[in-house]
Amino acid sequence: MRKIIDSPGKKASGRSLLILLVLVLAISFFLTSGITYASEANAAANYKYGDVNGDGSIDALDFSLFKMYLLKTIDSFPVTDGEIIADLDGKDSVTAIDLSLLKQFLLGLIDKFPVDQSNPVNIPWNWAGVIGTGQSLSVGAQANPAVTTNQPYHNLKLSLGNTTVPPFNPNSTSLRMVPLVEPIRSYATGYPGPYPGNIYGETPHTVMANQITALVQSNFSKDYITAHTVVGESGQGMVAIKKGAADTGSVGRAYAASIFEVNAIKRLAAAEGKTYGVGAIIITHGETDSGSPTYGNDLYKLWSDYNQDIRAITGQTQSIPLFVSQQHAYPSNSGTSAGTLQQWRVGLDHPGDIICTGPKYQYPYYSDGVHLVASGYQQLGEKLGEIYYEKVVLGKDWQPLQPTNVSKSGRVITVNFHVPVAPLVWDTTLPAPNQSTLTEWRNGKGFEVSTASGRITISSVEISGNAVKITCASDLPSSGVKVGYANNTGGTKRTNGTVRWGLLKDSDTFKGSTTGIAQPNYCVAFEMAVP
Repeated sequence: MRKIIDSPGKKASGRSLLILLVLVLAISFFLTSGITYASEANAAANYKYGDVNGDGSIDALDFSLFKMYLLKTIDSFPVTDGEIIADLDGKDSVTAIDLSLLKQFLLGLIDKFPVDQSNPVNIPWNWAGVIGTGQSLSVGAQANPAVTTNQPYHNLKLSLGNTTVPPFNPNSTSLRMVPLVEPIRSYATGYPGPYPGNIYGETPHTVMANQITALVQSNFSKDYITAHTVVGESGQGMVAIKKGAADTGSVGRAYAASIFEVNAIKRLAAAEGKTYGVGAIIITHGETDSGSPTYGNDLYKLWSDYNQDIRAITGQTQSIPLFVSQQHAYPSNSGTSAGTLQQWRVGLDHPGDIICTGPKYQYPYYSDGVHLVASGYQQLGEKLGEIYYEKVVLGKDWQPLQPTNVSKSGRVITVNFHVPVAPLVWDTTLPAPNQSTLTEWRNGKGFEVSTASGRITISSVEISGNAVKITCASDLPSSGVKVGYANNTGGTKRTNGTVRWGLLKDSDTFKGSTTGIAQPNYCVAFEMAVP
């Protein structure tokens, strides 16, 4: 293909024009024949800059399409998000400069485009939607007044204007997009508060959006606009936020409200000549369902339903990951939370589709030990923004600080970890857990060892590379031993904290763009059998 463009001489030039004419005719046939191009099945997340016909290679076919686009013979490229793929200089428009860059590439004068000089950034839409659901921590409970009242970038939310919902009419002329600030809408006036009166204070969303934009701008000198939908219902279990929930007038609107906003934002984006798809779903939930044995399955069903219904509206082929953070407050008096363990394990069972973002025990809590203060919600938003950037924007396989396997030798149990940013370290600012209750584990820094008959005393814990070695005070039985972390509670919460926590973290140097606070990754709460 490079010889077609580069060959000297009149004969070669005539041959080139003939071949180019054939290619143009072939392309015209494809454009009108309804043939689906490869990238339309593979999604914009997998695009290659310059490959505007989506066949997996950059060649004269793409060059011809560039020329047709610039000459206005065609008004769009056949591949999904072709205008983004054709933006070879990264200047947010397709011009003769991009055509020149493509020609240089085909002639072998360059081997990559300016937009490819660093890791590729995935910006498949002008507005990337983020759906936030859950219960009270998803809607800012105990963080009134909200503090993130300024939008420094171009991030958005839907304003209902004077539209009354329900009924949910995404075509209402009162709907419009406005800058994303807190509070997301007017504060709820009672409890429970169904959408749109479901907001109680500072949610994680505005800070999350600003964190994503800050990271993209810092690393790629590009804008990244997210449009946030917040539909959680305080105090409600999965029964109220799932698809098909009964709208009682006071609960049960979360899912229907999500679909309403996606439809509305899709319409408003198109009216402005913008594209819109949904990048992630955030669920901040689990306290009400802490004892549910089916909670992991319920999370997967929620992910599946949202993917089916949202993608049918937006037309996106890109999958929508579900981000799940662990809860540590319920039950509050004693015992363990089956739901918290499933919030971790569902990410292992459905890798890539569901992401356990880690714990929330490290954040500053309100005095009830259940909800966060405003700065806690901001830090949660910053961490979610960092993970969204890694997973959705860069397309990396992000995983939390979590155990991978466990073994024992004599009195020593060794737990190996996936460590996002080595090395493992102990937190020195949080108080040691289990000092007044569950004291067999007071030396465990959050680790727990037990059998069916009771707790086993921990003598010491030691970091060894990407592992932690737990030395027990007595010989371990040959079977039936379990090792856990931040899993049990005796009902004693830390000051400005919750009832379950630990001290193990990694060395991630990430600092939030809003709070400036360092945010390493803390270890998930877990429990595993010791073979």
